[in-house]
Amino acid sequence: MPTLIVFCHLRWDFVFQRPQHLMTRLAEHYQILFVEEPVYHEGQAHLKKTAVAPNMTVCQPHTAIHAPGFHDDQIPTLQNLLADLVPEGEQPVVWFYTPMALPLLQGLHPALVVYDCMDELAAFKNSPKQLLQRETALLNIADLVFTGGPSLYEAKKERHNNAHCFPSSVDAAHFRKALDRASSHPSQEPYAGPRLGFYGVIDERFDTELVKAMAEAHPEWNIVLVGPVVKIDPAALPRARNIHYLGQQDYKALPQFLAGWDVCLLPFALNESTKFISPTKVLEYMAAELPVVSTPITDVKVPYGDVVAVAETPEQFITACERALAASSEQKTAMARRMREIVARTSWDNTATNMHKLIQATAPGNKAHRLVAHGGDAGAQVNPLPVQAAQKSSYRNVIIGGGPTGLSAAYHLGADTVLLERNQTIGGWCRSIEDNGFTFDYAGHIMFSNDPYVLKMYEVLLGDNVHWQNREAWVYSKGVYTRYPFQGALYGLPPTVITECVMGAIEARYGVDEAAEALDATQIEDCCADGTTDVCNTDKSVKGQVRNFEQFIYKVWGKGIAKHFAIPYNRKIWTVPLTEMETSWLGGRVPLPNLEEIISGALEPVAKPMGPNARFGYPKKGGFQALMDGFKPHIKGKVETNADVVQVLPREHVVALADGRRFRYDNLVSTMPLPELVKLIGDEAPEEVRAAAKGLRHVSIRCVNIGIDRVATDKHWIYYPEDTIFHRIFVQGNASPQCNPPGGFGFTCEISYSPYKPLPVDGDELIARAIEDCRKVGMIQPGDKILAANQVDMPIAYVLYDHNRATNVETCKAWLKQFDITLAGRYSEWEYYNSDHALLAGKKAADTVLALQAAADAAQASVAPQQGQQAQAE
Repeated sequence: MPTLIVFCHLRWDFVFQRPQHLMTRLAEHYQILFVEEPVYHEGQAHLKKTAVAPNMTVCQPHTAIHAPGFHDDQIPTLQNLLADLVPEGEQPVVWFYTPMALPLLQGLHPALVVYDCMDELAAFKNSPKQLLQRETALLNIADLVFTGGPSLYEAKKERHNNAHCFPSSVDAAHFRKALDRASSHPSQEPYAGPRLGFYGVIDERFDTELVKAMAEAHPEWNIVLVGPVVKIDPAALPRARNIHYLGQQDYKALPQFLAGWDVCLLPFALNESTKFISPTKVLEYMAAELPVVSTPITDVKVPYGDVVAVAETPEQFITACERALAASSEQKTAMARRMREIVARTSWDNTATNMHKLIQATAPGNKAHRLVAHGGDAGAQVNPLPVQAAQKSSYRNVIIGGGPTGLSAAYHLGADTVLLERNQTIGGWCRSIEDNGFTFDYAGHIMFSNDPYVLKMYEVLLGDNVHWQNREAWVYSKGVYTRYPFQGALYGLPPTVITECVMGAIEARYGVDEAAEALDATQIEDCCADGTTDVCNTDKSVKGQVRNFEQFIYKVWGKGIAKHFAIPYNRKIWTVPLTEMETSWLGGRVPLPNLEEIISGALEPVAKPMGPNARFGYPKKGGFQALMDGFKPHIKGKVETNADVVQVLPREHVVALADGRRFRYDNLVSTMPLPELVKLIGDEAPEEVRAAAKGLRHVSIRCVNIGIDRVATDKHWIYYPEDTIFHRIFVQGNASPQCNPPGGFGFTCEISYSPYKPLPVDGDELIARAIEDCRKVGMIQPGDKILAANQVDMPIAYVLYDHNRATNVETCKAWLKQFDITLAGRYSEWEYYNSDHALLAGKKAADTVLALQAAADAAQASVAPQQGQQAQAE
């Protein structure tokens, strides 16, 4: 279920009105996070979350800042509190009731932005100075605009091409309870009839002088006023024996008040604050089939003037009330019939349903309010985020994404370059977080490479802040630890398991060319330290036709190793049937196991780890983030964080940000996931390209980070092919002891998931499950104290090499290439890269861009003399 984040200037437990009606209904389709204005709190800032209904959570920030509402002084603190509101990579729908919250959009990566303009807030008393400016920016950014009534719609429709009028509606069944006139609320029973009532907020929109005149003209009338008093001095309210202020009441009780009234009042003052209001209560009064008298509010007078008595002066208002009280039974019957007809035409259910349909129809990249450009070419569309010219910047090179690839590209390019990173910090999935003195990475990362250039980069970026050490990678199965790779270190497993593994390897090997038996196990490479390609990249192999990854496993390792490790582990990490995966990422050939190594590793312990990452590096302090931060002093261009790209316009060479800014480029380097890039291009991409991008599949990773008060192991990472929620534990506390606080020890449980294998639990339950499984495998012992426990999400983590990947990637690449877009890195090239490959991919992208620039400069230089000669001739 997608997430919908609401920023509202009204408290959830305030008067139950439009936001509450809509959100409780939209919760059928979304997980609603309703973010209120901050509450002053002297202690540490925190976010109070309260579940108020199914799929409905109210988020109330508490800060030690006195500034009211979504004031600029509050924004930095609120951004920190809301940073983890949705999992990393999720693109929620973001819904605004107040433009003042617009700066909080940064970092949320919205799939869609909705502005529900229920009131002209700038006309309200004490409205913020920046409100009009922020509203202009919000109208520039919003994908959809709803208005609370016809008057507001007329005022806003020229400012947005996807605006829709949704006047206030009604929960008719709820307010028809008032038809039981004997159910009058006990609090008003002491006041004899006739009763004339009003419920709602009593503020600057309320005509106090009118109410005073009514009370004086008819002392026998009891005027019942239900609702909170805000923004005006209660002492200034009219006081009389027949005026009764009953305060704010529960929404459920409102029909009981209506049941005891003879006339319903809409005594609104005529001023700037009421120019555009569309009172929710007018239809609620009608559902109760009671006479209604109103001042001439446009959104009451125009649609309902035939059934609601509208009066301009106090005298006329009082007269209208008198007529309502004196109406005959025939007049009341005709009025009730007309009211039922009006009420039958609308409901909050229908309003919410129609809004939801518009949200679905206005998908990212398919925004209905785009303007057609390029001389009427319907296939070419301009940026849907119109902004002032001052907000548009031009750079020779724009880089999307501040992960290792994007940083490397910026490192190798010149000063006329801007890097746009949507998060608050650079690093991509190589970022680190701090919790209670512990440093945790987004999943496990290490430094290793055979490339001299990469090794030199490590030295430049980290200096002496690096520790090189011998790898301790292990597998935990059958209740014992064996060295990694599994097939080369069977010693210690139960004899029956060893027998099955050795015999299976012999059977898989039997009958193949004898010359291949001397395969050198030292050529084994562990790509990304994930245990999936440990024998896949050797150049020593024999020919063999393999159609999928599962077949590869049985053919290469045999049924014993397949049964006890390779199949369960790889199914666990990849989440899909292994028959759905092809094998090009394994090198494209079928390497055979070295039987001597397998048998030797079964008979005695393996002395030391093998492979290029048998010795690896890791920053001494700062986590893997330290390597990313090492780029900062070397980048000559500009780095923008909190810069969320929401649209890419290839033909115009423009990228647009969520905050309304636009950047024009000569060359674009994209490191963002290829499907996201195509999605942000939208309809400008051909249908076959969009279909290909949608066909690209991936695996997500959720990391549960745990800190305890004891050194749990001497290992660096451990693979778990059996029954644990996690497939691997990366032991950050051993990668660098400086990632631990004094007396602490941290590690990360990596959990893969996808639509094919969803997380079995989430939130605190997921953390509890990971801790439980850590106890089961001995990582946490009885008596260990949990010092830290948190989780981070990687929605796109591993590229899934299914049988359509290569074709889909090539379709996207071929189309993008013509628009000076260079794809770089694991997610943009949709390749299986690890961190050293990422650094080289960034360098390669920079080299490509520099070559394009050189060619463009040379072409320009050759054209200039010709233009000069032509000018002289003329």
